[in-house]
Amino acid sequence: MLNNQTIKAFVPTTKPSEAKIFYRDVLGLTLLSEDAYALEFNSNGTLLRVITVPELTPHLFTAVGWNVDDIAATIRALNAKGVYCETYGFMEQDDLGIWTSPGGAKVAWFKDVDGNVLSLTEG
Repeated sequence: MLNNQTIKAFVPTTKPSEAKIFYRDVLGLTLLSEDAYALEFNSNGTLLRVITVPELTPHLFTAVGWNVDDIAATIRALNAKGVYCETYGFMEQDDLGIWTSPGGAKVAWFKDVDGNVLSLTEG
């Protein structure tokens, strides 16, 4: 039924002005619309709606993630814009914050302006 439909992801924000800059200017997503309720972005055909909420306690798990061709290059580009990956004491990560999963995929996590956990995956 929904297999051929476009998926829309949702991420909350209490800081819509800062979120707009982060998702548009730092991550490079295309801003499609903006109103008092949300910002909507296009990320390669997936719609990301950053909804304005009055209060927020970010979850500890990944809210949204992207598959990338070169995770190290992507992280370095984020670092150049002041965004750094999270490091966790319970897993082995390299200097960029990349964890290599048992299956060989490389994964790293970073946060948006509200503390929502976002991820990158290569492989």
